[in-house]
Amino acid sequence: MPREDGWDAVQTAVQRYVRSRSGRHDIADDIAQETVARLVELGRMQQIGSIFALAFRIADNLLTDMHRRERRLSDEVDDEWQSEEPSMDRVLDSRRAVDVFNRCLRRMPPLRREVLIRRRLNQESCRSIGEDLAISAKAVEKHITRGMIDLRKALELAGVDLVGHD
Repeated sequence: MPREDGWDAVQTAVQRYVRSRSGRHDIADDIAQETVARLVELGRMQQIGSIFALAFRIADNLLTDMHRRERRLSDEVDDEWQSEEPSMDRVLDSRRAVDVFNRCLRRMPPLRREVLIRRRLNQESCRSIGEDLAISAKAVEKHITRGMIDLRKALELAGVDLVGHD
């Protein structure tokens, strides 16, 4: 049986082993601790030939058990719990985005606001908008571009990221 500092060496070796075998740093400490606890218990009942070899075998078994348990749990997820609805974070970000859009539209010059709404929301052509407002199609495009830049800046300033969600 190792001394106290010997168990630390075993635990450190098992942590490295688990990290390299599984690629998961989140479970290495737990498996190493459980491995040492089992080694201590076994050492009280019988002579252990190679502590490190047995430690790695115990760690392998614990990894296998954990993998099976996680797979079984993920297989048990009921389809009823899965939803096609957007996440609450997505809903809240969307609501914030609508608020930002509304505030930004209210602050825009009236002509830019009208052009942007007619083109982006009402899907009117640039030529149709230009004819109705007595401006060129090129001027309509510039108002749209400037309006979209204003909206993007307002979203950035508000910290709303509409693209970052799945």
